[in-house]
Amino acid sequence: MNHEDFFKIKDGWNLKIESLKEEQLVHYGSNLLCGNGYLGYRGTLEEWNKNQYQACVITDTYDMADDKWRELSNSPNALATEVRLNEKKLGDYPGEDQMETELNFNYKYGIFKRNSINDEKINIVSERFASYSNLHLIANNYQIKNLSNQKVELKLGINGDVWDLNGSHLENFSGEYDSSENTLYLKAETVESNITLVTALSFKFKKGKIQNLKVENEKKSIYLLMDIEAEAGGIELDRNMIVYSSNDREEPLKAALNDASSALKTGYQTLKNEHQAVWDKKWELMDIRVKGNLLDQLAVRFNLYHNIIATPAHSERLPIGARGLSCQAYQGAAFWDQEIFNLPMFLFTETETAKNILKYRYHTLNGARKKAKDLGYEGAFYAWISGKSGAELCPSFFFKDVISGRKIRNHFNDWQIHVSPDISYTIWKYYLATDDIDFVVEYGSEILFEVARFLHSRVYYNQYKDQYEIIRLLGPDEYHENVDNNAFTNYQTQFALKKALYFYYKMENEYPDKLSELKTKINLNDSEITAWQQIAEKIYLPQPNGNNLIEQFDGYFDLEDTTAEVLEDRLIDKEEYWGWPNGVAVFTQVIKQADVIQLFTLHDTFNEEVLAANYDYYEPRTQHGSSLSPSQYAIVAARLGRAEETYDYFKKSAFIDLMSTNKAVSGGTFIGGVHTAAAGGIWQLIVNGFAGMKIDKKGLSFKPTLCQEWEELEFKLNYKEKKFKVSLNQNQFKLKAATSNQTELEFRVFDQKQVLKPGAEYSLKI
Repeated sequence: MNHEDFFKIKDGWNLKIESLKEEQLVHYGSNLLCGNGYLGYRGTLEEWNKNQYQACVITDTYDMADDKWRELSNSPNALATEVRLNEKKLGDYPGEDQMETELNFNYKYGIFKRNSINDEKINIVSERFASYSNLHLIANNYQIKNLSNQKVELKLGINGDVWDLNGSHLENFSGEYDSSENTLYLKAETVESNITLVTALSFKFKKGKIQNLKVENEKKSIYLLMDIEAEAGGIELDRNMIVYSSNDREEPLKAALNDASSALKTGYQTLKNEHQAVWDKKWELMDIRVKGNLLDQLAVRFNLYHNIIATPAHSERLPIGARGLSCQAYQGAAFWDQEIFNLPMFLFTETETAKNILKYRYHTLNGARKKAKDLGYEGAFYAWISGKSGAELCPSFFFKDVISGRKIRNHFNDWQIHVSPDISYTIWKYYLATDDIDFVVEYGSEILFEVARFLHSRVYYNQYKDQYEIIRLLGPDEYHENVDNNAFTNYQTQFALKKALYFYYKMENEYPDKLSELKTKINLNDSEITAWQQIAEKIYLPQPNGNNLIEQFDGYFDLEDTTAEVLEDRLIDKEEYWGWPNGVAVFTQVIKQADVIQLFTLHDTFNEEVLAANYDYYEPRTQHGSSLSPSQYAIVAARLGRAEETYDYFKKSAFIDLMSTNKAVSGGTFIGGVHTAAAGGIWQLIVNGFAGMKIDKKGLSFKPTLCQEWEELEFKLNYKEKKFKVSLNQNQFKLKAATSNQTELEFRVFDQKQVLKPGAEYSLKI
């Protein structure tokens, strides 16, 4: 597959789409998303509407409109535009051959630009961005060029008839136009949660004069119909779309109108400069430079950009959605992806953002407690799909049987328990990377103890074998439900229990008052601590067999040994769901994604022979039906010194969205949008894979290996408030400590300890 079938490369930050393909409209909208963690405006043209998947998803607007799916709401579109020249529509409308459009997107600053031209050389040029200096703002410069004597009719306004996946979320629309301020607004309420959502628009003509203006206030929209006299052959206007909800402010209407007026006075170029200044600071620490392959450089930055804009860094109470804010798929909610895939990049760059992500889990403890109690357990069983409150959003019937039309009962929401110990694992990694014991004492310890309490109530004691087991569960491989002793889950469970115990005793020795307060708060008794210790010592951990293989779960090796390619031929319908209870993969060894391999990426406790044996065994049996999978196989390949296999998996992972290799619908459910976990996985693939970075009790270490396709790799990291730059080429590994560091930086390379003073550089030939 050639990238030029999808886009052209301008440079390491910019791509170009020279002509639009109707079958790619879903992907354009997601890939060319302008976002900032608060809102995501899809990469669509101003004349498009919900039929072309135009949408602007707003965080913290959860609502249920169909009695099944609670998802984020879309804002009305304040950039809606219709142009008529001599009463004939002007624009690029799918299915109509009126204009040729070129799209350009800049991933350094999240700037979307379109240029459309017709046979008469009249063209529309428009540029927009979702501001990082004001998260509620989308700024747009819109021009029509090369006009002569045409009569120009312009329809601007706010369209509330938006694209929704699962029911219409907005009702009770009202709007007004203020001619003195050149602003208009549309206010609505969400149907279930009664959130007030206000979308405002302000505009100013820099070229062109309004001759006539009429307000058209429809049921779900408000428009201004204008006759425009062009100046110097064209029309140019700046406009600002502002969105606020009642979850942001008590008076969202007032805030939106104030921002709309203020942005108009500031002007587009100044707003753009302020926005770019924020991005410059982000990229100073987050950019990864790849030399020698421009396509790969662009792909890396594409994924870093999307991981950043998917993250609500402005809040400690909101999740990272599995599709970010690119659409409503997966309900704008967090999975285990959030901690295991999205967070690590921030942990070593924007540490405060990583802390906010973990604080979100603290604030949703009550939701996790309720889920555990509802299912008959104790402690905190975190939601598989978690929104603002932490209540379980995952429906019991996620897919349908496309052959019979019947619903398929899945158990993602009650058997996939590893999400809770995954959060405990990440708290430990945060502590190792930051030494932030205050966070653990104030927030993390309560999570750790409640997760341990849940695991205590969830394990099963097998008295015949004198061991604790975990039965009836679902590991990362979602094709095999209702299994016993999934290796990944069992190892994560022991790890979570051990870390709960570690911090319990640390607090007992160093923070006894805080521990006493917490024990009282959650009614924690000493007998539970003893039980956690017993379980951690006696939990069954599948060990490598005579062939160095770890069985994914009890009985896995007894299943039919075949491949995904063989199973493809068994499908009656290509849209069939492959998983439990009766999919084509269930009674075979074909797995959806990394499972035992996922264990290896998180726990470096097995020797290279075990890693190699399991990689070679599970790799041909893995379908990679999840976008999470390729990056994890890449990391293990890199640890084995297989740089070219790592690179092959880089290609599979980095281009999942850029080349639209994942389908938008599975089992009858829309799952399109940007794969934010895959985006976060690219950072890990490079830093943990090619650079071989890891942290453990011994500290920071590197085991670098680089593919032949790249000349050099360079990135920066922040570890325990010490910043440094890593560079790697075919012959040399370098690490330079920042001059601003206050203390020495300790690390290991190929297990050899090194110490760098501030400003010093380490170099090793490889």
